[in-house]
Amino acid sequence: QVQLVESGGGLVQAGGSLRLSCAASGDTFSRPVMGWFRQAPGKEREFVSTISWSGDRIYYGDSVKGRFTISRDNAKNTVYLQMNVLKPDDTAVYYCAAARLLSRNQGSYDYWGQGTQVSVSS
Repeated sequence: QVQLVESGGGLVQAGGSLRLSCAASGDTFSRPVMGWFRQAPGKEREFVSTISWSGDRIYYGDSVKGRFTISRDNAKNTVYLQMNVLKPDDTAVYYCAAARLLSRNQGSYDYWGQGTQVSVSS
């Protein structure tokens, strides 16, 4: 079992920045890949980013590439999502998830956090 707790969401103006954190606990070695997804009201859950255990492989969704940066601190069992140049379209609940293998597909992730709300005003 892996437990995931997100934090760092909030309300920010367009053009601003936020950093999300996801603290993992439990059998984290069984799920070395960490990812971020988001879901806006009335929309399907969307892939944001994912990172391998060592951090040498990273993927981003097209809508966030160049603005968001994923990183991790394995000593703290924490993954981060630095979000810059935020847009109103980035408004969503952001979820952290854990998987065995690197993937953009949410079906590959079998542990999920409760989500944290990010709201971007225009």
